[in-house]
Amino acid sequence: MHKSLARNAGKTSSGAVPLHLVTTKGARAFLAAAKNHAGLAAAGFTGREGEFMPLMAGGKAAAWVLGLGEGHDAFAAATLAEKLPDGLYRLGEAPAMQGGGNAVLAWLLGSYAFSRYKKAKTRAPRLVLPEGMDGEEISRVAEAVFLARDLINTPANDLGPDELAAAARALAAAHGAKVTVTRGAALKRDFPLIEAVGRGSARPPCLIDLTWGKPAAPRVTLVGKGVCFDTGGLDLKPSSGMLTMKKDMGGAATALAVAAMVMGAKLNLRLRLLIPAVENSVSGSAIRPGDVFKSRKGLTVEIGNTDAEGRLILADTLALADEEAPELLLDIATLTGAARSATGMELPPFFTDDEPLAADLTRLSMAANDPLWRLPLWQGYDFSLASRIADLNNHSSYSYAGAITAALFLKRFVTKTKSWAHLDIGAWNDRVRPGRPIGGEANSARAIYALLKEHYGA
Repeated sequence: MHKSLARNAGKTSSGAVPLHLVTTKGARAFLAAAKNHAGLAAAGFTGREGEFMPLMAGGKAAAWVLGLGEGHDAFAAATLAEKLPDGLYRLGEAPAMQGGGNAVLAWLLGSYAFSRYKKAKTRAPRLVLPEGMDGEEISRVAEAVFLARDLINTPANDLGPDELAAAARALAAAHGAKVTVTRGAALKRDFPLIEAVGRGSARPPCLIDLTWGKPAAPRVTLVGKGVCFDTGGLDLKPSSGMLTMKKDMGGAATALAVAAMVMGAKLNLRLRLLIPAVENSVSGSAIRPGDVFKSRKGLTVEIGNTDAEGRLILADTLALADEEAPELLLDIATLTGAARSATGMELPPFFTDDEPLAADLTRLSMAANDPLWRLPLWQGYDFSLASRIADLNNHSSYSYAGAITAALFLKRFVTKTKSWAHLDIGAWNDRVRPGRPIGGEANSARAIYALLKEHYGA
């Protein structure tokens, strides 16, 4: 169990300071009922979002009260872990949405800090685990999210294809999984699109293949985009567009987080995790606009834009995954700016033709407070992938619907698998919210885990 949690046991919980979470609508009733509420009222407590005050008694804080505003943020309790001094605390009054397991997970999310290059503040508040809460499970989920955040936040000079492979090996070793890594001549022969994208970098590309679980169990395959840095290639991004491109391996990091949750929970499935790991760089050996390559599937692809590299490496990887026709195939990628334009950083879109899968992903993502939003695989835009000299072009000729046309490109490489979904995530918090500092984020990891847990729970 995470070190910032304490087990609920007799004297331990009785000496803990209560923490109350109050909405603006509930503030009046809380103040009327709270001991020493006059001090809070005199201080002007109204329950507005982020308002944080002690309830004093005998010259010390006998309780703390956090305002929730209208109460839309399920993880508002992360503010408590971020701001409270060292000590032992327990949950007091809270609305259902901000209490229970959400409050515990929020507390853990609020304890996160990326401290590889800058010493984090040393604080150690602890929360007594509420009755009926599975501290091991909630800790497992939080620590998997932290793994993804750490990987995404690590700059490219310290995280390239080799380091991403090392992270996969470390995770595999912790759970008894197997990892193979394909490089060099074998990569060029079997995964020509991955090799083509990565050839411009001094750091060689590779394909990471992790397997775990009983061979006879239902097969679930995750594919995570692992572009460790994206310059755009010869179609160079502007400097502003490169500032956060260390996060372009966020799909891989998120897939690793899901794998950590699945293996830690010992779900009844045979997991395969595939990560094409590359750096999209500029050099004399980099791919050029107008080049044509034959993919693993046999389809030829004209390079319309070297900055549409993610779909190229995913194409070869999806083709491999599709060859064994798993029961479920999910790919996770920081693929298009168009997805961010459509739904923003906090609501990643997903694409699938499987109606039951779409319904489950939508329902469970909302229940897990890790929201996803379905966008259509609109076949009417398929024309935009045509090439005069190859089977298809990696750059759409249509000026709109970039997230959809990218999904349609990937769909060409999934022909045997019945249930497939593509998730176009941001993998980045672009504004500060409780428990979600600016930086790397494992968008969709908890939603996918909830899906797999419901379908393949032990």
